[in-house]
Amino acid sequence: MMHILPSEITPAQTYFDRRKFIGAAGALALSGLLPASAAAQSLIARKSPLSVLETPTPRDDIVNYGNFLEFASDKHGHVERSKLMAVRPWTVTVEGLVAKPRRFAIEDLLKLPLEERIYRHRCVEGWSMVVPWVGFPLSALLNQVEPLGNAKYVEFISHVDPAIMPNVRRQLLDWPYLEGLRMDEALHPLTLIAVGLYGEVLPKPNGAPLRLVVPWKYGYKSAKSIVSIRLVEHPPNTVWMKAVPDEYGFYANVNPGVDHPRWSQAKERRIGEFFKRTTLPFNGYADQVASLYAGMDLRKFF
Repeated sequence: MMHILPSEITPAQTYFDRRKFIGAAGALALSGLLPASAAAQSLIARKSPLSVLETPTPRDDIVNYGNFLEFASDKHGHVERSKLMAVRPWTVTVEGLVAKPRRFAIEDLLKLPLEERIYRHRCVEGWSMVVPWVGFPLSALLNQVEPLGNAKYVEFISHVDPAIMPNVRRQLLDWPYLEGLRMDEALHPLTLIAVGLYGEVLPKPNGAPLRLVVPWKYGYKSAKSIVSIRLVEHPPNTVWMKAVPDEYGFYANVNPGVDHPRWSQAKERRIGEFFKRTTLPFNGYADQVASLYAGMDLRKFF
């Protein structure tokens, strides 16, 4: 585990000043006063009221610490190896139980109204971050293909390339990475398709060019580098459920009262902090999402 001193955390005012600069740079690029390359990696997004009022984790820590299992099993090896992944051209197919199946180019998705949302994230291993994502609600994408009435679940399938992904060659999991949500979870306003962070186009180590973000669930639910979205009638058999069904359930809701078989989930360590903090139910989003699971036994449906 990497520990960051509190003094190294980006001050909130510095971060918000930086956002103003990015917005100005984008405007200058559009006016022709800056070369296109100078603002090619910046995104213009409105500030979302769904953001948490917490200081974001420093950008370098978000990019350089995390999980991208196709490339590496540790928390750092994916950073260098993911540089080999080409993210242009890139298309995403949305199909299955829909009236209007479509293939979207990433350039078209970047034209959707983008929001910046500062979200908490909690990984099942016990660490957490606060990430300023840039993206659009998943519902905005699904509405364009018109889900049919018997579409009850949504599958997300990630890019796979054995030539550049060592753990794919080793068959660490049953690739490609496949995750899923219930339809009401997918359509919830908090569920995001992220195309950037810190006002910039999404870095490759974080799942470029687009990834799923579901802030009340453990991090393994958020599929990276998505190439296909399918609407289906039955619960998807996700990659972790196939690999270790007694450890990783379909719902993946943050529940500090249910321990992982190999460690407690009651505490977490925020990157940038020395002491652990108490893990909140639904990662602190209970007011918004607990009603989705009314009447369910959340110890059984973990």
